[in-house]
Amino acid sequence: MDKLKAVLSGEEARTQDRTVLQTVNEASTLGWGTRVKGFVACFVLGAACTILGVCALFLPRVGLTLFIVFYTFGNICTLGSTMFLLGPVKQLKKMCDKTRALATTIMITCLVLTLCAAFWWKNFGLALLFCILQILSFTWYSLSYIPCVREAILKMVAKCF
Repeated sequence: MDKLKAVLSGEEARTQDRTVLQTVNEASTLGWGTRVKGFVACFVLGAACTILGVCALFLPRVGLTLFIVFYTFGNICTLGSTMFLLGPVKQLKKMCDKTRALATTIMITCLVLTLCAAFWWKNFGLALLFCILQILSFTWYSLSYIPCVREAILKMVAKCF
């Protein structure tokens, strides 16, 4: 019956002209209150995982592995939390913006390489290096949302050297 109403009202032609991204965006439409709750829950989960990972670092034998897993999962949750505020399509577009594309690429690459170094290659020194690079790339990515801050930091570093 809904299909018949859509055909008679002319809405069917409009729905066929939508792109896949528009369809996904419409399907994931949440109310503002739900978006804020999702953001807070995901952000708190990410922060808790990061803190838990740092605490697990001091456990003998398994501490480093737990740190890597919890820290990386915490970063993924924290990054995913912003998708609740903007929506997944808009967030992905912002992540791929020319001012953030390099930082996004490095950040995601470090997330993947950290897990590969810990579990596939079994090289914990390399995994720690990738964790440090995660921190730096995530910070640089986050600073890209504040106007002129990255340029000011680059100028300050240039004056120091």
